[in-house]
Amino acid sequence: MSEKNTRRKGPSGGPMGGPMMGGEKAKNFKGTMKKLIKALSEYKIGIITVFIFAAASAIFNIIGPKVLGKVTTKIFEGLMGKISGTGQGVDFTYIGQIMIILLVLYAASSLFAYIQGWIMSGVSMKVSYNFRRKISEKINRLPLRYFDKNSTGDVLSRVTNDVDTVSQTLNQSLTQIITSITTVIGVLVMMFSISWQMTIAALCILPVSMGLIMFIIKHSQKYFKQQQESLGEINGHIEEMYGGHMVMKAFNGEEKSIDKFQNVNDKLYKSAWKSQFLSGMMQPVMAFVGNIGYVVISVLGGWLAAKKTIEVGDIQAFIQYVRSFNQPIAQLANISNIFQQTAAAAERVFEFLEEEEESSDENKNEKIHSVEGRVEFKNVSFGYYEDKTTINDFSVNVRPGQKVAIVGPTGAGKTTIVKLLMRFYEINSGSILVDGKDIKELSRNELRSYFGMVLQDTWLYNSTIMENIRYGNFEATDEEVARAAIAAHVDSFVHMLPDGYNMIINEEVSNISQGQKQLITIARAILADPKILILDEATSSVDTRTEVQIQNAMDTLMKNRTSFVIAHRLSTIRDADLILVMDHGDIVEQGTHKELLAKKGFYAELYNSQFEPEEIA
Repeated sequence: MSEKNTRRKGPSGGPMGGPMMGGEKAKNFKGTMKKLIKALSEYKIGIITVFIFAAASAIFNIIGPKVLGKVTTKIFEGLMGKISGTGQGVDFTYIGQIMIILLVLYAASSLFAYIQGWIMSGVSMKVSYNFRRKISEKINRLPLRYFDKNSTGDVLSRVTNDVDTVSQTLNQSLTQIITSITTVIGVLVMMFSISWQMTIAALCILPVSMGLIMFIIKHSQKYFKQQQESLGEINGHIEEMYGGHMVMKAFNGEEKSIDKFQNVNDKLYKSAWKSQFLSGMMQPVMAFVGNIGYVVISVLGGWLAAKKTIEVGDIQAFIQYVRSFNQPIAQLANISNIFQQTAAAAERVFEFLEEEEESSDENKNEKIHSVEGRVEFKNVSFGYYEDKTTINDFSVNVRPGQKVAIVGPTGAGKTTIVKLLMRFYEINSGSILVDGKDIKELSRNELRSYFGMVLQDTWLYNSTIMENIRYGNFEATDEEVARAAIAAHVDSFVHMLPDGYNMIINEEVSNISQGQKQLITIARAILADPKILILDEATSSVDTRTEVQIQNAMDTLMKNRTSFVIAHRLSTIRDADLILVMDHGDIVEQGTHKELLAKKGFYAELYNSQFEPEEIA
């Protein structure tokens, strides 16, 4: 894959190159580069230092050919004098002194190059570090709505590939730009000091080179953008297939997965191939134009030397300068291509950092000092999309300590209700009150500290069982964790596992069932000791025998706590104080289990569909 920047050295044969020009490098190249420069501004001292050392390194290199030309002239004059009998031969003392000067110049140039490289590496790594830190913080401030529309793989691609692309460019190309610009200016001055006629002849090739390079850049830009987009898409597909490989295998989805991967990989291949091929054309174009320049310079230089307008050593120095002039021009042209990819990557990073965040909580200092657990929904309406309402004018009043069950068919809006209660999404209209306070007046962290939640999809992170349970209360002692584990019936199986509570849970763990994982998340909720509980299909992955154990533990846990229980298995909510029956975002019925069965309405149909008639009685 072409996620790495291709770094090509400039060709060695030819005097001309293209400027760092071309069409737009991204959707908003100028705006993106301004943002990138602003991000670099806090490191301006280090960058300025790098520029100074890079320029100094280039200057010492530039002086070398001029000094070396004096050596060539001295040798030529000495040999000609010896042949003609008018001189004493080559002055090796003078040559030795010049060689020492050259050694010092090139050693200083190398030292400065090393120092600027060391500083710039530190700057680029700090920039990468800050980008990743900002992205990590940004993820926690984004609304869930963003993740409904964007794949995890695309987000990961921004954190890894795009940030790496920016980092590599800063580390490898930024100093090269300064060195190249300094070299171009310095070499141009030295070329004019030798012969203005030869310099003008060389520069006459520049318009041709400019036109060719601009043409290549203009046509390659769009493929760099496509390459970054395809890379994010392919990462997203791989992440999804890896995360759900068991399901994929169970439904014989290997062929479809491979086909989709192949399609995306083909797109990536085509865009990467085209972008790299077009950028690779820089070298042969530069070589071709350079060879034409060499022919012109060679003829003109010989003619001027014959007229004794310039010295023989000047020809040698000028040829070196021509080669030195070509390389930075080629590098600038190549870097301009690299900046297209960098701009595309930086644009994706900045787009992510500029995504709309959840409304700010900074000025919300309201707290409920003694949470009772009274919850009220007042005419709540909500839709995931502007043109489609999911919850319609929802109202209900829940008293402290009540066990409220929310039931209904798939898509009725059950889980949406608790997401709104936790402020994972903001309601469109109406209000939600906890102990009389509108939840919008509370910070999200404060609000969520009142709740304990057990979801249908278990979430355990790569750590020990002990630490996964402690996630409910980071300050809990090992004894408190153990008590929560006993209450959730985790302790009954954990001692049979390797290392017990210290066993690491990760994707490769196969000796913990889905039901046991669910028990661990329930123990986490018990340890949190919240005033309000949310159980979203909490026993869906537990067998019937374990379900009875969990229900007993939950009954103890839910005493004097307000509880919202979302369940498809209606046998688990027979003892609920209030059952809300939802359909298409509306409460169609409410009451106790017996009251709703007596109505013989929607709830009774749901219940009867799950149990045989003799079980209903």
